[in-house]
This record gives sequence, C-alpha cells and structure tokens, in this order.
Amino acid sequence: MIPELAHFALILALGLAALMAAVPLVGVANDNILWMRASRSLAVGFFVFIALAFACLAYSFLIDDFSVKYVAQNSNTLLPDRYKFSAVWGGHEGSLLLWILILATWTLLVATFSRNLPLDMLARVLSVMGMIAVGFLLFMLLTSNPFDRLLPNVPTEGSDLNPLLQDFGLIIHPPMLYMGYVGFSVAFAFAIAALMSGRLDSAWARWSRPWTNTAWAFLTVGIGLGSWWAYYELGWGGWWFWDPVENASLMPWLVGTALIHSLAATEKRGVFKSWTILLAIIAFSLSLLGTFLVRSGVLTSVHAFANDPERGVFILGFLLFVVGGSLTLYALRAPVVKSVVKFNWLSRESFLLANNVLLMIVMATVLLGTLYPLFADALGWGKISVGPPYFNFFFVPLMGLLCVLIAVAPMVNWKRSKAQDLMKQLWLPLGLAISTAVIFPWLYHEDYKWTAGVAVLISVWLIAGNKMDLWYRLRHAKTPLQGLLKLTPSYYGMLLAHIGMGLCALAACLATIYSDQRDLRMEPGKSVDIGGYRFELREISRLAGPNYMADEGLIDVYKNGELEAQLRPQKRRYKSGGNIMTEAAIDPGLFRDLYVALGEPLNNGAWSVRVHFKPFVRLIWLGVIMMALGGILAVSDKRYRKRKTAEQKASVALGDTNATV
Repeated sequence: MIPELAHFALILALGLAALMAAVPLVGVANDNILWMRASRSLAVGFFVFIALAFACLAYSFLIDDFSVKYVAQNSNTLLPDRYKFSAVWGGHEGSLLLWILILATWTLLVATFSRNLPLDMLARVLSVMGMIAVGFLLFMLLTSNPFDRLLPNVPTEGSDLNPLLQDFGLIIHPPMLYMGYVGFSVAFAFAIAALMSGRLDSAWARWSRPWTNTAWAFLTVGIGLGSWWAYYELGWGGWWFWDPVENASLMPWLVGTALIHSLAATEKRGVFKSWTILLAIIAFSLSLLGTFLVRSGVLTSVHAFANDPERGVFILGFLLFVVGGSLTLYALRAPVVKSVVKFNWLSRESFLLANNVLLMIVMATVLLGTLYPLFADALGWGKISVGPPYFNFFFVPLMGLLCVLIAVAPMVNWKRSKAQDLMKQLWLPLGLAISTAVIFPWLYHEDYKWTAGVAVLISVWLIAGNKMDLWYRLRHAKTPLQGLLKLTPSYYGMLLAHIGMGLCALAACLATIYSDQRDLRMEPGKSVDIGGYRFELREISRLAGPNYMADEGLIDVYKNGELEAQLRPQKRRYKSGGNIMTEAAIDPGLFRDLYVALGEPLNNGAWSVRVHFKPFVRLIWLGVIMMALGGILAVSDKRYRKRKTAEQKASVALGDTNATV
C-alpha cells in the first residue's frame, strides 16, 4: 500500500506542478493578485507530495520490500541500513526522484525567501520552475516509475547495490551535486522571467545573485566530493580522469562561474545584461545535458546509469524543448534588455568580460571533447576516444591564463583605472611569485622542474595578488580591525574563493608533477622505497564484513628507520553477486598522502600491489572547500535581505502587482 500511496503522491505533485506553471502566468496576464499569490501555496504543496513519495521509497528500502522492483534491483537484506537509505538514489529511478525532490526544495525556498521580489516577478519565476517540474515528473511517471511492483512473484532476496556506491562519499556526493545542478534552474527561471517582463536591471541581478552563488557553491562541493571519492575508492590513485560524466558536471560549473561574475557586473554597473541572461540559459541547459548523458545509455562510465535509449530520447526531447524555447524567447526579447554602458579597456568590466570569454572557451573545448566521440560513433566514423592528452592540452594553459586574470582583476577599478596605480599594486605580488617559483622547485626536489616553477608562479601570484588587494583596501583605515569590519561579506567571499582557486590549481599541478607510483609484485617480508618512505608488506589475512569477505594486507611504512604508518588495503568479494572491489588504504597528510591498493593474488603467496606517494593532493580539496565557503559567504551580504520600503508597502496596499510582497 505504501508504494501505491507514493505513486498517487507523484500524480498529485504533477497536477500541482502543472497548476504552478499555468495559474501564476494567467494571473500576471490578467493582473490578478490572488492567482499570482497562489504560486507560493502551489510550491508548498508540490514540495510536500514529492517529499512524501521520497519518504515512502526510503521506507520501502529500509523494510526490504522486494515487491517494489526498484528496491529488489538495488538492495538486499545484508546491506547495512545506511546504504539501504543511500540506495534510494543508487539507480536511475531513485536518483531521478532525488533530482525532483531537490527541484521541489529549491522551488519552496524561492517561494519562502523571496519576499523582497515584486509579486509578478515571483509569479513568473515559480511558473518556470513549475514547467521544469512538469517535464521531469512526466519523464518519471511515463518511463521511470520507482514504485513499479513485482507482483505476484515477489523475490525473497534482492540484488545488491553496486559496491562502488557502498561508501560514505556516495551517500553525500549525489545530493550535493544535484543541489548544484538543479540550483541553476533558479537562475534560469529568473532569466526567463526577466525576458518575459522586459525588466532586467541591477535589482534583478541582486535578486538572482544569492541563488546562483548558492547553487554554484553546492556544485563546487559536489564536484570536489566526486573527485575525492574517485581518489580513494577506485584504487588507481587519481583525482580526475576526464570521464564524460565528470565533464558533464564540470561544464555547468564553468558557465556558472562565468555567470556569477557577469551578475556582479550587471548589478554594479548595469553591463552585460543580455550576456548574463544567455549564461543563465546555458548553465541550466548544460545541467540538463549532464542528465541526458548519465541516463541515456549513450556512454559507458562508472558514474552513468545504464538504461534503455527510449528514456534518453525523452530527456533529449525535453532538453531540446527547454533550450529551443528559451533561446527563441531570448532572440525575441534580448534587444529589450540590452545595455549600452561605456567603460575603459583597463577596468574591472573588461577583466570580467575576458574572464567570461575564457571560461566559455574552456567549456567549449570540454564540450567538444566529450561529445565528439558520440557524434563520430553515430555518424559511423568508428569508435574514437578523446582522453586526458586532449583535455590537458587545452584546459591547463587556458586555466593558467584565467588565474592570471583573477590575480589582477580585484585590483582594477570599475569603469576606469590608471596603469601606474595598478602597477604599484602588482609589483610586490609578482616579485614574490617569481622568487617563490625560482626557489620552491629547487628546494623541494633534486631536479628543477620548470613546469612546477610555472605553476608556482601563477598560483602564488593569484593568492598574493588578492591578499595585496585586501591590504590596499585597508591602507587608509584608522586601525586594521576597523577596515576589516567595513568590508562586505561579498568581498570576503570573493577573496576566499579566489585564494581557494589558486590553492586548488597549485596543488593539482604539484600533485601531478611530483607524484610517484609503482606497480609491484610483493610477498610478505618484501619492501619498496618510494618518495623517501619504505613500504613493507607484513602479511595478508582474511576477514569478514557485514556483506562481504576480504583479503586484507598489512603494510608498515617507515621514514628514516622509524614506523610512520600502518596501512590495511583490502580486496573485497561481496556475497550477493560476487562483485570484487578494491579498497585502498591511505595515510593522509596536509602535504602528502601515502596510498596503497591491492591488485590480484599471484603465485607463492605474492600479490600485485600499487604504491603511491601523493604530495599536496589534500590541498586540492582544501581549495575546493574554500571556494564553496566563499560562495556561501557572499550570499550572507545584507544587501540581499533588504526589507520593504514604505513606498513598496504603499504600493501593495493599493494593489500594485509590481510591488514587493
């Protein structure tokens, strides 16, 4: 009965989403305040029924209701409860329900926390969110219902959840990633609402910025968690391998980064209005493209859901409808919202424009490398693989140039700057960067690597340049504390995110350059020296887990003759399905990781073992955390929480539909 209740809740949610898509727009057209206000109530109802359906599916997993087909395919009685709960989004149907739940959550948040929006604008925004919800609910109910039954032949035991997903990282990674993916639907809805109304000004940008920054921060965390999970779970020691599904999350992040900078320019100076609208459309369209790639069956990936192509056709049709419809509206209405504001080539506007152009070029190269093999296969050109050499050839130098822009941009004034004033701020960070680039690779490693020098030069310049900008802003304050208190959370968020970007770039380059890896044949009592450490295999033992059996190695790690760490890598065989998984053992450190993974058993008690020395790799995720915190900190700026003015309150009293409610 519980699955049927959940199915009925989805149908009711579809009806409410359809009403939310239509009723507010009709209210705007007829100047009907009651119908426009109904959008908030519809958003609440939509969320309640989606949450009810999600709770029912989670309950079905926890009680092992194998009469539900999706539960039987993704769980069994031996699965620990925490993984039974995460199994709710471990397959296609459940992850789609999570997608819709997060969409409903964003919709509810917009309805609840947008009291400073004009009523007609809020009605349009929620209407667009309702249209998106209708598309995904139809997709679920027609092709991907998670509550289909296996009656009357109910299995006594279910299949197993993919062992790759039986991990803490995969409990939190998809929700965070989807919060970012789906969050861009809010920026998209604001953009479409602005095109409908023809009202795109600094106030519009101020309304949209906190939602966009929050979505970007969640997506940043989601991508970072995916990188971290791949690093420790897949056993190969890498943190990014240009998988098509990884690229599918990176592309909207790149466009989202351009969008938050473009929104800043639109709010501050009223420039790039049409461009900002287009970026919002592209960001959400790329999120939908990622959904298509993961669920269409057109590619093979450890992250993808292998499903029948008919589902992919539905998503592709919805994607074309959203992209085609929004771009058509943009073509018709963009001239209404275009801006003509003059600025000098040496101005923050110019640097933000260059930032946007670079990010879009990077996105285009990633998009081409991701989709080209699919087009080649569809056109009969054969199986073509586009791997890391292609992506690194374009991505690394373009992102290096972007880091140079980030180092300089905060020091440049809006509208116009003087070259001599800018040089006064630049010479100290640049001198520090050059000195560090010359000294660090020489001190760190016996062989000077010029690639490490370049990475250090650019990254240190970025970090030092942003700190120099902070010092420059404090130079006239009576006390440093007084100056710090006058700066806005938005500025601190930008500063933290930029420094995080520099740290992430530096760590990624140094980890790639200085990492050392060995694939070895090891027997108990044998050892190997790598990165100044000695790894000695002591024994291989057998142990039993809750739903698996494992061979576990015990490896002592010595530095300068003293025991530094003990690592226990495992090779697991899961009881249900017999899947074999590698569980790497890692001794983490701020400036280095010691990493060991068991391969296959060999003759005479020997094993193949992969040993890594990974310097600076933890700083990658520290940089990611700093970037995400910067995005959240910017949202806390008080100007995004302005109360109603007396004039607006009077307008509401008079029934003005353009007033704030």
